[in-house]
Amino acid sequence: MKYHINLFPRREKNIIDKGIYFSFHYLRYILVITQIVVIIVFFYRFKVDQEKIDLKEALTQKEEILLISEPIVKEARIIEKKVGDIHVLLKNQLQFSDAFEYVLSIFPEKITLHKLAISRDDGLELTGKTTDVNVVRAFYNRLIKDKRFLGVELSGIKKEPTGFTFSLFLRTTNTPKKT
Repeated sequence: MKYHINLFPRREKNIIDKGIYFSFHYLRYILVITQIVVIIVFFYRFKVDQEKIDLKEALTQKEEILLISEPIVKEARIIEKKVGDIHVLLKNQLQFSDAFEYVLSIFPEKITLHKLAISRDDGLELTGKTTDVNVVRAFYNRLIKDKRFLGVELSGIKKEPTGFTFSLFLRTTNTPKKT
């Protein structure tokens, strides 16, 4: 059996000794942890700054793309408008062509056509001559009955020694007749 005998009595520690003991033993851990936190914050700040720079570059790049593509978009809108206008013109042309073919297909043989005026905006104006006014009346009534035109106006019926002359206006659009 061994005995351990301590001949030096333990000295009571004062506050300065406790502070020195604490600073040597625990403060170094606190400093190391603080340094680790500072390094982590530094790297986090570096990462956030890099993300900010990347976002600014991406924004600048997208703004440049918008500036470059703006004339192309304007040109596409102009082309789209022109295509729409072309569709409207083709539709109007087809409508007018159908109306013209229809009028010629039902045009009575007893009427002599003197003038056929084609108005770009309004429609067709027919001027003709016949010996029988009932043929004109039947033609007029058929045009009204078929409802293929927005308006049918019969005007200027004159009796001449060789027969009757007349003017017939067939409206193909909603614009009023120019006088």
